[in-house]
Amino acid sequence: MMADAVDPALVPHRRLSTGALLPAIGIGTFGSDHVPHEAVAEAIEYAAAVGYRHFDCASVYGNERHLGRSFERMFQNGLKREELWVTSKLWNDKHGEPEVIASCEQSLADLRLDYLDLYLVHWPFPNHHPPHCDVNERNPNAVPYIHENYMRTWRKMEELVDRGLVRHVGTSNMTIPKMKLLLRDARIRPAANEMELHPHFQQPEFFTYLRENRIEPIGYSPLGSPGRPERDRTPEDSSPIEDPVIREIAERLGSHPAAVCIQWAVQRGQTPIPFSTNHRNILANLQSVVGEPLTADDMRAIAEIDRNCRLIKGQVFLWKDNQSWEDLWDLNGEITPP
Repeated sequence: MMADAVDPALVPHRRLSTGALLPAIGIGTFGSDHVPHEAVAEAIEYAAAVGYRHFDCASVYGNERHLGRSFERMFQNGLKREELWVTSKLWNDKHGEPEVIASCEQSLADLRLDYLDLYLVHWPFPNHHPPHCDVNERNPNAVPYIHENYMRTWRKMEELVDRGLVRHVGTSNMTIPKMKLLLRDARIRPAANEMELHPHFQQPEFFTYLRENRIEPIGYSPLGSPGRPERDRTPEDSSPIEDPVIREIAERLGSHPAAVCIQWAVQRGQTPIPFSTNHRNILANLQSVVGEPLTADDMRAIAEIDRNCRLIKGQVFLWKDNQSWEDLWDLNGEITPP
């Protein structure tokens, strides 16, 4: 490890419902539309060298073959597979029963791993879209959430655990109404739900629901996703790293607003997975979770700046023309009807 590395033993961990320990900060690998796959692969090698042990991947990011070469080099340099936590995700066009296991096996082959620690259903819809598409583009075969279909996919996810290909299964981009149905019907419960979480979008009701049901909330876009695709940007969006409360805390601590957002996330009880290819930022994000904690006043102040500002709205997964993105998120507490 590098001289300025963080001892992985000092990084907080979450104990999942299975008893497994999940590092409470990971590094994301979604390079969006503008970061070369090689740069993402180099970033995770650097991350491992400075103390990260949690890596969040997905087949749709298109870079798992590149990441696999990085994992292989990590093992050649002395890291053991059991020291790492590696997540991947089932993309929307692979929800069919024959495709779930094949897709996981492809990710394992690309990542050069024998098993995944966590495998997520990336979105609860089978709706997908071509890369770089316009926000208004709709797949003509798109459908609303159909629980019976989702459970057929979930049964194959459970089979992955039975086969030893994955240690845990989980969900992503879910809502409380959808999760209630899954918990009612699942044989193997989700260990985690990956979701947008940052100081301007704290999802307190869903966050509490997950914690009460021993499902780990893994937070993507913990800095407000400054590198998100243009199609996801709308005029009402806000940036947590520009928030005066966050900036004032950072100035007092002599740190960066991004580090405050990461510190807040880990102390609150969620697991952030920030993405960066900048070495200084990768290290600073990790250092932020092993330094002096934020004060109770800091935590209260950040709790009060929640704006309910969802940045990753998912418009391309809608199933009807002239439909609002809110329909994906069951805002009235019920699954949006067809």
